[in-house]
Amino acid sequence: MRTTTALVASLGFQLPASALWLPSSVQQGMSIAKEQIAANRDLYLIELAPGEERWVTENEKWALRREGKSFFDKTEYQELHESVKVQKTVTFPAKTAQNSSVQPLLSKLEKDNMRKHLEKFTSFHTRYYKSDYGAQSSAWLLDQVNRTLADAGALEHGATVTHFKHPWGQNSVIASIPGKSEKTVVIGAHQDSINLFFPSLLAAPGADDDGSGTVTILEALRVLLKESKIVMGQQENTVEFHWYSAEEGGLLGSQAIFQSYAKAGRDVKAMLQQDMTGYSQGTLDAGKPESVGVITDYVDPGLTDFIKKVITTYCDIPYVETKCGYACSDHASASKANYPSAFVIESEFKDSDKKIHSTEDKIQYLSFDHMMQHAKLTLGLAYELAFAHFD
Repeated sequence: MRTTTALVASLGFQLPASALWLPSSVQQGMSIAKEQIAANRDLYLIELAPGEERWVTENEKWALRREGKSFFDKTEYQELHESVKVQKTVTFPAKTAQNSSVQPLLSKLEKDNMRKHLEKFTSFHTRYYKSDYGAQSSAWLLDQVNRTLADAGALEHGATVTHFKHPWGQNSVIASIPGKSEKTVVIGAHQDSINLFFPSLLAAPGADDDGSGTVTILEALRVLLKESKIVMGQQENTVEFHWYSAEEGGLLGSQAIFQSYAKAGRDVKAMLQQDMTGYSQGTLDAGKPESVGVITDYVDPGLTDFIKKVITTYCDIPYVETKCGYACSDHASASKANYPSAFVIESEFKDSDKKIHSTEDKIQYLSFDHMMQHAKLTLGLAYELAFAHFD
């Protein structure tokens, strides 16, 4: 049993020393009421590291983000975090095996498509997940994804595009291309943007974070569907592309999706997150060769090793290993559901874009040549794992 002092302090009250004793039954009642009081005061339960939880206000969430700290907002998703999971081990291919099929597809990737989509995506005043603009940008994205599948003829063969609905207004987008099995490979990016000073007021073009990842995987999806076997559903595994809402609020959209997948018993074999794929100037200014940043902390090592092989095979630049910390993007939600996940970013983490979360996260600072490398990685990985034989 916690002491009365600690319990009262945790609720935000102070009592004189003479009032510090309470019967155990009252202490238990106060403990039960803690969540109700927190809800009434608009507090959110965040997890900053394994086992490190804190109740905070929304303004405190943004202050932590301004300090560069990432976290899960697990207020509504404690089932995802607390359920007992059996550790799964997925064996990934020892080497790439689809070179002859992937190489011809790489030349079909087009920078102009990514630029056109990103120009429109950044024209919304903000894509803040609680804003009307965020809902509008999500509706636009849903339409673009739907057109991509329709143009490829995939909708006629069982592929689907859906809004995964959320209570805050901006919905996630999921494109699913069924394969011979329900074993699933997920490619993800987050669609929302934020200005961390006044999220509901100030502009947040979010060109790099994560407009770049959004349009990168959209272009990879378009070219992946140039493969008739995938359009026809003849690949071994189901392939899904996800565009998550509310990543900036504490991985809210991806937690909702992967909590749902875990409850439904979905068999996700791999999940790759592409968050910030367009900024390379920081690397060049540091006198380093342009590269793809492969995150090595809080990720699945087997999937990460295979991604390195995909980069070596299909990209024109090398990779560099780097770390981003706990809960740094939506792959972390997949990991919480015990699905193998990985994260690739535009550079070594310390050289990544510093203009994010502000009015200055604009297209003019990005390299579409660099985004093309991430598109090649995405296309190569999606194709390789679509035809991989998993246990």
